[in-house]
Amino acid sequence: MLNPYSLARPLLFALDPERAHELTLATIDRAAQTGMLRLAGGAPVDDPIEVMGMRFRNRVGLAAGLDKNGAHIDALAALGFGFIEVGTVTPKGQPGNPRPRMFRLPEADAVINRMGFNNDGVDVFMKNVARSGFNGVLGLNIGKNASTPIERATDDYLHCLERVYSRASYVTVNISSPNTKNLRQLQGADELDAMLAALRERQLGLADRHKRYVPLALKIAPDLDDAQIEAIAQKLRSHEIDAVIATNTTISRESVLGLRHAQEAGGLSGAPVRALSNRVIRALRALMPGGYPIIGVGGVMSGADACEKIDAGATLVQLYTGLVYRGPALVRECALALRAHCAAAR
Repeated sequence: MLNPYSLARPLLFALDPERAHELTLATIDRAAQTGMLRLAGGAPVDDPIEVMGMRFRNRVGLAAGLDKNGAHIDALAALGFGFIEVGTVTPKGQPGNPRPRMFRLPEADAVINRMGFNNDGVDVFMKNVARSGFNGVLGLNIGKNASTPIERATDDYLHCLERVYSRASYVTVNISSPNTKNLRQLQGADELDAMLAALRERQLGLADRHKRYVPLALKIAPDLDDAQIEAIAQKLRSHEIDAVIATNTTISRESVLGLRHAQEAGGLSGAPVRALSNRVIRALRALMPGGYPIIGVGGVMSGADACEKIDAGATLVQLYTGLVYRGPALVRECALALRAHCAAAR
């Protein structure tokens, strides 16, 4: 059966990557309204699993970054994801870094981006989320404004947590983008300890106020050494953070040396980050209590790649760059592969 995306991809790849991204979002909105989108992705896969006290329709989620303003949730949900994550959102709207800021590396099934948390701000974001009719698991991903000094970063995260809490199934704290100056500094033991303590205290206060507990997930980088991973795992345990997302994009260029655009600044995603992400997942699984939720993301380009994430120790997986190269059919392929793989492992 012909994959419709195979026809669209050459046209999209002829465009500037960011323009193609914007056009794709507009197109899926229209296709969802007519019911055509489900034809592209196939019937959703039912493979329910309970994680963080929530029922996920299947193990395959959308990673943050594709829908930064939460303006396309319903259309994206029609692709068959078991859960959706949108953002990263910051307290105030900001344009992000200058264009061009997104580059394809087709020979490596990869993308480099230096978007810089471009978004319309948390107030607009929450209006968009409120308009959505999606009733599945929805993660809201929060960050800090580029203009906020790093020593005041916690203030931005607390502000966003307050604003998004009422509509979130879970909230992701993104401290691992390489495209906001000094952001990854927050992964250091002392900085992380102070931030997680403040976020956990606010989370518990909001749970009491809203009479509903919303889990927190921490999104970390793939470029961490063993000592850094161990320190992060210790902070996740001591502050009772509900889940970890491993991983964001990499600043390494080792696997793409010599390719066009390889030396562009920004985070590298897609196939080259797969092994780096899996290494972090395996390390976290060895360090965290049994059953602790790890959401694996990075380099999932096939059903086999998704299964590899689970074998490394992930509980759920997320996609983004794989959709650029494979299209909507990748969601169903991964969900079916994981259903069969996990059933066989029982």
